[in-house]
Amino acid sequence: MYIEREIKRKFEKINRAFNIIALVGARQSGKTTFLKHELENIKGEYVLFDDPDVRKLFEEDIKKFEMQYVAGKLSVLDEVQYCKDAGIKLKYLSEKGHKIWITSSSEMILSKEILSYLVGRVSIIRMYPFSFSEFLIARNKKEFTKETLNRLIWEHCLYGGYPKVVTTEDIETKKIILKDLYETMTLKDIAKTFSIEDINSLEEISKYLSLNIGGLISYGNISKILNISFQTLKKYLDAMEKSHLIFKVKPFFTNKLKEISKQPKIYFLDMGLRNHISKSFSREIDGNLFENYVLSELIKMNFSPKYWRTKTNAEVDFIVEKNNEIIPIEIKLNHEYKIKRSLHNFIDSYKPKKAIVVSYLGDKTKIKEGNCEIIFTDILGLREILQKE
Repeated sequence: MYIEREIKRKFEKINRAFNIIALVGARQSGKTTFLKHELENIKGEYVLFDDPDVRKLFEEDIKKFEMQYVAGKLSVLDEVQYCKDAGIKLKYLSEKGHKIWITSSSEMILSKEILSYLVGRVSIIRMYPFSFSEFLIARNKKEFTKETLNRLIWEHCLYGGYPKVVTTEDIETKKIILKDLYETMTLKDIAKTFSIEDINSLEEISKYLSLNIGGLISYGNISKILNISFQTLKKYLDAMEKSHLIFKVKPFFTNKLKEISKQPKIYFLDMGLRNHISKSFSREIDGNLFENYVLSELIKMNFSPKYWRTKTNAEVDFIVEKNNEIIPIEIKLNHEYKIKRSLHNFIDSYKPKKAIVVSYLGDKTKIKEGNCEIIFTDILGLREILQKE
């Protein structure tokens, strides 16, 4: 069964305006399935650069490649960034007016060596593993009780949103898929793409981060604990982020006299991979796990969340911006209609029109603090609130 992806409307709109679209996202997040579905009613060709003959032709004679795979039709170029001089060759195809969709499992495609040649000619769309809304569609869940909803959130939080994992019923098979996916991502997308030879250190860093999700990152402390140089650590973290394994949340700065911490927090983009790495598929969701889960859902809604922290350790979990409006978001496991001192402080300082408190087991309600509407909701309600036009 094909699952309609949330990027479809945006993709169709951009496809009318640009000859070249780059679809970027983690391996097995559904890029190929989505594009092949879009190709069903279009004269087009899917070109795999895993084929050495295809890659050689692209690298050695772009005009022959053009005649063979591109001329007169829409072409999907899968993982083209691994080819030599990909940027200048894509520029040539662009200038000839060809319709091309590009896929990449790494943000490396956005580098100066590749898509910088296509500034103004290409639009970039990111695809992530299934959001909770897509997860519900995949599981054919339209109506549910509160208990059923919490159980579905638990499953999505525990095993993540990779399509193959979601559509597999057996729990042990889900874990095997996650193990294989992590090993492929580690060896191919991270190690090979970014020339990392020390796989053991890469795995040690991954394990450390998986056990410390949402904590402030001290590069110096991690270097000492794992016996890894500062430069190596930063290189590995950058590679992990560009391969869509982790996401860095930076501090929110408007009044720079009050917010002092420049340290990022690190979360995982997919909870299933995080739980595999930490070897923790707990029966209960804890606060840190749910915080990471909400963060991953915000990213899938195309937000770039930040966190807020002051000298006095007042802290708000996430801050997002929409239509020039600042929206603080607090994460709770249980439904307590209480406002933390930190959120009070943020509201006093920045006067947002609304604030959101998201809970795993919570009910929905609204209260007022001055001119700020504070909305208590669940993960589905969060999406409804933030995606209103």
